[in-house]
Amino acid sequence: MTKGEKHNNSYINREISWLQFNARVLQEAADETVPLIERLRFLGIFSNNLDEFFKVRYATVKRIVQAGKAGKSELGGMKAQELLEIITKIVIDQQSESLDILSNIEHQLKDENIFVIDETQITDFHHDFLKDYFIQKVSPALVTIILNDQVQLPNLKDSAAYLAVRMVMEDDNKQYALIEIPKYINRFVELPQKDGMNFIIMLDDLLRYFLNDIFNIFQYESISAHMIKITRDAELDFESDLSKSFIEKISDSVKHRQIGQPVRFVYDKTINTETLQYLMSKMGIDSDDSIIPGGRYHNRRDYMGFPSLGREDLLYEKINPLPVKGLSLEGSIFKEIAKKDYLIYAPYHTFSYVVKFLREAALDVQVKAIKITIYRLAEISHIASSLINAAINGKSVTVSIELQARFDEQANIDYAQQMEEEGIHLVFGVQGLKVHSKMCVIEREEGKKMKRYGFISTGNFNESTAKIYTDYTLFTANQSILKDINKVFAFFETNYQIFKYKHIITSPHYTQKALFNLIDTEIYNVKSGKPGYIRLKMNSISSYTMVDKLYEASNAGVKIQMIVRGICCLIPGIKGMSENIEVISIVDKFLEHSRLYVFCNNNHPKVYISSADWMTRNIDNRVEVSCPIYDENIKQELLDTFDICWNDNVKARLLNASQKNEYRINNKKKIRSQLAIYDYYLKKLDN
Repeated sequence: MTKGEKHNNSYINREISWLQFNARVLQEAADETVPLIERLRFLGIFSNNLDEFFKVRYATVKRIVQAGKAGKSELGGMKAQELLEIITKIVIDQQSESLDILSNIEHQLKDENIFVIDETQITDFHHDFLKDYFIQKVSPALVTIILNDQVQLPNLKDSAAYLAVRMVMEDDNKQYALIEIPKYINRFVELPQKDGMNFIIMLDDLLRYFLNDIFNIFQYESISAHMIKITRDAELDFESDLSKSFIEKISDSVKHRQIGQPVRFVYDKTINTETLQYLMSKMGIDSDDSIIPGGRYHNRRDYMGFPSLGREDLLYEKINPLPVKGLSLEGSIFKEIAKKDYLIYAPYHTFSYVVKFLREAALDVQVKAIKITIYRLAEISHIASSLINAAINGKSVTVSIELQARFDEQANIDYAQQMEEEGIHLVFGVQGLKVHSKMCVIEREEGKKMKRYGFISTGNFNESTAKIYTDYTLFTANQSILKDINKVFAFFETNYQIFKYKHIITSPHYTQKALFNLIDTEIYNVKSGKPGYIRLKMNSISSYTMVDKLYEASNAGVKIQMIVRGICCLIPGIKGMSENIEVISIVDKFLEHSRLYVFCNNNHPKVYISSADWMTRNIDNRVEVSCPIYDENIKQELLDTFDICWNDNVKARLLNASQKNEYRINNKKKIRSQLAIYDYYLKKLDN
């Protein structure tokens, strides 16, 4: 069997697997048991995901084509041009399905007295309100581009939505224009209620309603407007200007992204053919780009912010984040951590413990130093303000901030500049490696000794995402683990030196070897007649090297259970290759972001929480940390929550060769893992 043949038979292509993940998001939008407004928001998530996919993954494959490469080795045995065509076909089908789902939801909204109207349905009752709204809010914000053959078309903004306007003049000539949909005005305009009915009009349709006001200087016979959107390559290109700081280079590159190469063009399929050809010619859209006919509205990612209209009955029931038993937000958190380790599992537990830890460190006169990695901060970050507070109070504060965290670069640049102004020592990672590890260590003077406290997490230190992402954070005063963590910070400063670690597993130098050793132990134990299993929870697995190792373990008889939210290039359940591997994916209210590795170790489980997925980039091209769990109670807690997820038979889908995203259905008691885990922690508080 050739290498290419092996790829075709042994792996699911990464890009196609990702599209199947987004199909699971679309399933949530279609699910009648999901509250109605939440279904609209899942449509928004589906659309937002697709935008990012085209900016990054489709753009990468397109660059392979443009470089004249077939790309088979990088793409799992598939030719790059062939893959572009398959992606476009899948996306067209998914877009069509999403439009059907949207239509279905809007019909059901009518049953709830919520009406999404267009410009043809505006009545006299709402006319004055809309006229005033247009004059006061919308008109001053409009950017309108008049097109003609003498003027070059300005670069259209990445992922911005435009109305393509066609005016047929009195002499039968055509005049074209583009209206940029204002980004900072809510896409959904709430109209005054009437007889207990709620009315919403899309900003796009409001603009259509006032086309005559916008173009009143033109003498035309007819006017029409159809939406278009262009998606650009999101790769950052760095200048070699040595006089510029790293922050300046990243900032300039983020600005340049707005005029990157186009990779997708989406248009209203009812647009006039002549108009479409004119626009594509002006924009330089060619056959290498993904050209997607769509519906009347684009940028459906905005549905993530669809107004709640005070209808709590059409939203998920809110859950209040729980406290961790024994860990108080009053008094000193350091005193509690000094006694034992604690685990918080957001969003089931409150994220306030992380903020409390840093606030206490900022105020405690015995704390001398704080070191932390930052990947994605919240828009208003209490984490950042606590670190600045600490620096103002004379602490030595070191922040490794990742300026290349995709799509959050500008936010991180802004915070980096604030921190720099307050005297915080900024470290911009390691050349060629993103710093994706999530860790913090503080040094506290106790008597004549310096004692370390810290936390290691699977998620970003971000108050906003902590409400919707599931993530583990371990608080510990284990000096051995924290000594290892401190070495990682030393590596940031002296990255020509490779340190050795006794407890944690780090990328890029040790992760693959360490995981191979753990898997080999399971293989050896099973072959020796001892128990052996592997349980993994992660976002994605696309490293062929790691997939092959799991295939090897499966063939040796090791039972492997995997919970994978996103990309899964591994094909489970194939006789002679992966018959001992089962994989499920859970898509529900919260985004499953936590990473957990469990190895049987002859019934003395080795358990790790990690920042790393099993992707080549996480193993070879990023700084990642996997942390062992030594506290037996926490270890059991992690095993329990894995089991709850594994037994999900409401929101779990089976991942297999069919790629149909079939729900796991059985006759057992219904378990929706995210609700069951909340109940699990609720009961722990009572015991």
